[in-house]
Amino acid sequence: MRHLNLSHNQIGGSLPENIGYIMPNLLILLLGNNHINGSIPKSLCLLYWLSILDLSKNRLSGKIPDCWKDNEVWEEINLSSNKLSGAIPRSFGNLSSLLWLHLNNNSLHGEFLVSVINLKQLLILDLGENQLSGTIPSWSVNMFSSLKILRLRQNMLSGSIPLKICQLSSLQILDISCNNLNGSIPWCIGNLWGMTLEAPTLSPPSPFAESPTTTEWKTEGVIEVMKGRELDYIRILELVVMMDLSENNLVGSIPKEITLLHGLISLNLSNNHLIGELPIMMGNMRSLESFDVSSNQLSGTIPSSIYADNPYLCGSPLPKKCGYSNPVHGSSGFEDDEDSKKDKLEKWLFYFVVAAGFATGFWGIIGTLWFKKTWRHAYFRRVEDLADWIYVTTAIRKAKLKKCMMMRNRVNV
Repeated sequence: MRHLNLSHNQIGGSLPENIGYIMPNLLILLLGNNHINGSIPKSLCLLYWLSILDLSKNRLSGKIPDCWKDNEVWEEINLSSNKLSGAIPRSFGNLSSLLWLHLNNNSLHGEFLVSVINLKQLLILDLGENQLSGTIPSWSVNMFSSLKILRLRQNMLSGSIPLKICQLSSLQILDISCNNLNGSIPWCIGNLWGMTLEAPTLSPPSPFAESPTTTEWKTEGVIEVMKGRELDYIRILELVVMMDLSENNLVGSIPKEITLLHGLISLNLSNNHLIGELPIMMGNMRSLESFDVSSNQLSGTIPSSIYADNPYLCGSPLPKKCGYSNPVHGSSGFEDDEDSKKDKLEKWLFYFVVAAGFATGFWGIIGTLWFKKTWRHAYFRRVEDLADWIYVTTAIRKAKLKKCMMMRNRVNV
């Protein structure tokens, strides 16, 4: 057996402790989205050719074994959405060829993984929704030259955002929200070149120069909050560009360099202690769909450039007033008024038809009985006969039930 895929079923029970001995030639083991419980067998570390391990969305508990060895073929380890506890094993740092590491949505705790710096090929590091503590390490481009997604959301990380995080120039998603981070937003944040429109991943890939990981990106997924909703990005993940620093204790002003990241689709800085004015060049962020700076202490005016080239916006402080006097895309106030009249007419026609149908049905029966004496007598006679039948039937069944109860009591005596 080299490839085993039993994901998305209702398989329960625990994994065999000797699974590594039973199937030593496994290359791919996919058991995600089942009901598997128990712990992760240590014998999985013995699978020398294993490259993809997916045990996500199960009920696994206990600690992650600390026995992983490098085989130079590792691509993915996905243990997300389980009940795993303990620290992140240091031996994960041995997996030099690892591309994707998903450990999110567990109960992992302890200091941040130091040995992860050895994972130089890593594209996704998702450690969100755990109980990790300590500070964010001062990673540099020499450590993670290819890292595109760094997700540390909802942990217990403290300290400031390290300046060296700006050297991770390939980053497209940076989510360090819901922690205890303090200090200011680094002024060098604009150096995250992967969040600009010039980043190569944001342009359509050439059919003659396909990346060896292009197909794998279609199966990778992360959960991000955008516009107040949790969205699970899977097939289009490689094209998503987001930054979420919300729900921390960040202070100071929003650095003007952040406006250089004009490839951002979503920027969330809400629920911090930011002060000062919004950067005047916010209008340069042409791809921005969601911008949240709520629950801060910002002041000043909203930059006028942020409204440029958007014909749908109206109202103060713009010169275009909302209403029929300033239509959008060439529609006139007269046309809008006509549409409103049509809506009202259709509504009244609907009410009229309902009322007419009710009156016809009601008086069609009541009126006939009122004016036709013979029909009226026949109808009420039928009702009385039905009532008598129900009464007699109920009385007979009650008498039979009573008789049965009396016979049963005599037998018991």
